[in-house]
Amino acid sequence: MKTHAQVVVIGGGVVGCSVLYHLTKRGCKDAVLLERSELTAGSTWHAAGGMHTLNSDPTVARLQKYTIELYQEIEAISGQSCGVHLTGGLMLADNAERLEYLKILQGKARVMGNDCEIVSMADAQAMHPLFDPQYFIGALFDPLEGHVDPSGVTNAYAKAARIQGAEIYRHTKVESLTQTADGGWEISTDKGTIKAEKVVNAAGLWAREVGRMVGLELPVLAMEHHYLVTEAVDAIVQREQELPHALDFAGEIYTRQEQQGFLLGTYEKNAVPWSPKSTPWDFGHELLQPDFDRIGERLDTAFKHFPFLAEAGIKQTINGPF
Repeated sequence: MKTHAQVVVIGGGVVGCSVLYHLTKRGCKDAVLLERSELTAGSTWHAAGGMHTLNSDPTVARLQKYTIELYQEIEAISGQSCGVHLTGGLMLADNAERLEYLKILQGKARVMGNDCEIVSMADAQAMHPLFDPQYFIGALFDPLEGHVDPSGVTNAYAKAARIQGAEIYRHTKVESLTQTADGGWEISTDKGTIKAEKVVNAAGLWAREVGRMVGLELPVLAMEHHYLVTEAVDAIVQREQELPHALDFAGEIYTRQEQQGFLLGTYEKNAVPWSPKSTPWDFGHELLQPDFDRIGERLDTAFKHFPFLAEAGIKQTINGPF
């Protein structure tokens, strides 16, 4: 392992690897990433992978649009696929107030060059025939929505960063951080010590633990999050074109196609914090026990709005910390 770097990034999830890549893109070739386990361990490996350009915050929307364009860039440099599925996406409005909000969102998006459009229920159903239109009055269609493979994206960032001069050390656990007299840092790991001018805490679920190494109590808290994946659905198998994403505000759910099945995620109002005091160092590629009672109301609405789900078998249930 190197003994000195200009910048050390702690954490090998999608955020840490993105930081590492962008450092090299901006000319910092002397950058190192330290990961205590494997790349993607923690939250990245089980993420649903949705990508969007529409957001009520214009700054976030610009970042989201930039990220979608970035996937092509890192694929070209690394040769690693990001698993991009550019399906487009529908935001479904269940009432006039929600539809008015979507019209405002459309206006903001067009200012930034995003050619999204308000569509009728007939047009929305032509794109996505698996929802029941009686519960909605209109939709906003964004052609740039879709999903990616989180592992593919992470590894594309990592490989592109390496190609551009960065180094990555896996199975290297940071044990302490000590600031030196010149303002730099000594990072002690189970593989030795490395000195750096700057340190980036991208440790995700372990960001609190890294913060505590320098006396900081960071206000971050992981929450449990559910999504389900169904077995193959005949109506999807028979389609020639991949389904667009569908965001159901009334049901507080998001959906997309997953291979020949259907992925359904919930936005939980009564979300449960996970490991609120500290994150075990040996956690990494585990999932949590599903709590169907907690998401039962969301699932009931999903079964009404997407009636085919009543006959679909559940292939996998994900409950993981984010």
